[in-house]
Amino acid sequence: MAFGDAEIARSIDEVLQALDGIIASARQQQSRLGFFAALYRKVTARVKAGIAQGYFADGPRMERLDVVFANRYLGALARWQEEKRPTEAWQLAFSAAEKWRPILLQHLLLGINAHINLDLGIAAATVAPGAELASLQDDFERINEILFSLVAGVEAVVGRVSPAIAWLDRLGGRIGQELVRFSLEVARDEAWTFAQDLARVGHQQWSSLIELRDHETTVVGQRVLSPGPILSLGLLWIRLRETASVGEILDLLEALPEESFQTLEARRRARGEAAKS
Repeated sequence: MAFGDAEIARSIDEVLQALDGIIASARQQQSRLGFFAALYRKVTARVKAGIAQGYFADGPRMERLDVVFANRYLGALARWQEEKRPTEAWQLAFSAAEKWRPILLQHLLLGINAHINLDLGIAAATVAPGAELASLQDDFERINEILFSLVAGVEAVVGRVSPAIAWLDRLGGRIGQELVRFSLEVARDEAWTFAQDLARVGHQQWSSLIELRDHETTVVGQRVLSPGPILSLGLLWIRLRETASVGEILDLLEALPEESFQTLEARRRARGEAAKS
């Protein structure tokens, strides 16, 4: 793996097994580390199903991308659990999972921020280096459609676990809308741009680019975790009204609804046509 990542998984099945282990441990220990893992397992299972059903143009390459991408997260978590430092963005997300105060949405956003804004571009440029990257774009967009298809379900889970979150809208915080903004609009576009930046240079220059990107991603995560005194008080009020246990939240995330791959592909094509017009 590139730049010190641990090769924990070598196939999608091994990724799913590793995620199952994280989730099972989170259930046993009542650890909030399981929240992002449960969401990520759903995405990974959908990628596996998409490969089996021919949703992606290049199934074998998509499995390689999925594994390289997942190992960025799995390796970072392993380093953190061994009391070694992962990337800054993951350090922030994992440390927050040990704290009582962040609400469910903040935990999910911190994981999404680290994994998409930092890791996805690295994985894409690793699997499709240099000039090969352009051929990956359609399948890269198909992964984004899988993410998009889960957002409504995630928002419903957040609303159920944190029913007071609508109160933030009255403060102008719009933090409930950040999940959509990160996972669809900003994160996916910036991840592709970052992959292009890496593809244009030699591997000897990757470390400095990744370090800068990690810092920028961490700054975004810090804003999610500490959005200012007024919103932070609102978040505390919401957290006090979150009553679901870790196990109940994991159950809800594991039961997120799924759309057919035909629907996903139709929506991807419609986006492409809209972007051309």
